[in-house]
Amino acid sequence: MDWGMKNRMSAVFRPETGRAVMLAVDHGYFQGPTTGLESPRDVVAPLLPHADALMCTRGLLRNCVDPSTNAPVVLRVSGGPSVLKELSDEEITTSMQEAVRLNAVGVGMSIFVGSENERRNIVNLGRLVNEAEDWGMPVLAITAVGREMERDARYLGLCCRIAAEIGAHYVKTYFCKDFEKVVQGTPVPVVIAGGKKLPEREALELSYNAIQGGASGVDMGRNIFQSEHPVAMIRAVRAVVHQKATAKEAFDLYESLARGREEVAQLPKSRKAR
Repeated sequence: MDWGMKNRMSAVFRPETGRAVMLAVDHGYFQGPTTGLESPRDVVAPLLPHADALMCTRGLLRNCVDPSTNAPVVLRVSGGPSVLKELSDEEITTSMQEAVRLNAVGVGMSIFVGSENERRNIVNLGRLVNEAEDWGMPVLAITAVGREMERDARYLGLCCRIAAEIGAHYVKTYFCKDFEKVVQGTPVPVVIAGGKKLPEREALELSYNAIQGGASGVDMGRNIFQSEHPVAMIRAVRAVVHQKATAKEAFDLYESLARGREEVAQLPKSRKAR
């Protein structure tokens, strides 16, 4: 890995902890105006100071994100079908030159292992990695499994290992039972997807269990921007990822911040933010 690649990776994964809190707001590329994200500019702005990286499409970035932001951007570069069609039928939609023009520190695409388009997805991942290597651009493989496959360690492990073997520099997948086996079998950093909206306490437990299972961070969207208190929620997630907070400590922090009690929203001194 050359200097440029390492530099871009360190922009996402904080060198102090080796972990990342990514804010995913790319749902509109196939879902349209997702609940809670109808007005992306208003939603994203207050969350950006608390995110290690923003995961989005070029359209959302250009039109809804202040270019003076210091938040690194990981650009989704795949798409094609809407939520009304076969989701695995994706192609590369954004060029590497465009990612460089937009000052991205990474590009991401989905692969649907076990789907009818599995082969094309994985070949496209290889092509994206080949091009990205020329530019020193890390590639995030966003894994999904076919409709008939369960989201368990066997199949998610299969997806993650294939993505890493093809050359992805880090992988996004779902948390599952025996998640540590997925991490052990994946020789690149693994970040977890938040998935569907959960009650805040459950989402923080999910984050905590994933970190304990070896995850290098989260790439979370709906469980942050659909929260009743999005800023409080992303700060609580950060406490889990970067400050070794337990799920209970993080939830207590969330509740204190949600009530506007900043002065009591503190973790033990040994777990102060780095």
